[in-house]
Amino acid sequence: MKEPAGTGVEPKLARTIAVLGRPGFEDALWQMLLALARPDNMLVLAYSDGGPALELFRRAGDARVFARLQSTYMAGAFRLSPFYGLHLQRAEEGLYRLRDIAPDAFQRSRFYVEYFGQTTIIDELAFTVWLGSGLSLNLFLGRDGQSEKVFSAAEMAACRRIAPVVAELARVHWPVPKLSQQPVEDTPTKLAAAARVLGIGLSPRQAQVALLILKGHSTLSIGLNLGLSPQTVKVFRKQLYQRCGISSQAELFALMLPLL
Repeated sequence: MKEPAGTGVEPKLARTIAVLGRPGFEDALWQMLLALARPDNMLVLAYSDGGPALELFRRAGDARVFARLQSTYMAGAFRLSPFYGLHLQRAEEGLYRLRDIAPDAFQRSRFYVEYFGQTTIIDELAFTVWLGSGLSLNLFLGRDGQSEKVFSAAEMAACRRIAPVVAELARVHWPVPKLSQQPVEDTPTKLAAAARVLGIGLSPRQAQVALLILKGHSTLSIGLNLGLSPQTVKVFRKQLYQRCGISSQAELFALMLPLL
């Protein structure tokens, strides 16, 4: 008979606390999280306001899960992630699920197809932890091709209950270097500036539309975010594609990803 989610967590939590800040902590934490929610993989990243993402730990049974982590996600695509969006929005600490915070057309976006489609990840949770001003830690738990099952409601509830404990453990164990204070990144402005290097002149609004397309927002969602009608969004999208000399979202992704 399958045990309920969270069964047997207490002894493993005690072990995790016993090795906090010492070798063996990550393995003990992994064993605790296995008892809690049976993830297939785990990743710990730090996000800062104006700098690159920082990888702190990873674990997966399938090499495909993190095969493109450095070359695609860490290289700049993390700026398209809904979890990075939580960082910029100063979201409260706690547990978040990708499907709950992702834009309406996220699974049809090229970011999802080109990155998540290659990882075999089918469900992802993240404990969001604030380490200080402009610096957050995100502990990701994923389900991938190994189990081919999403997290259950009971597993989600168990993770939410223990989220404050995970936050305190993470704060103590991963003393992320204090990065220099930087303003919150204005990604559309960054994108427009980078595009000029390629001879592509984008207006601020076109850069905003480009970023929202890449993040996985539909025309309707882009309009709601920018206070525009769907028809106006379509005009901006057409102008954007003409400026870039492209005709599809796939080409937009291929062109813009290196600029991020």
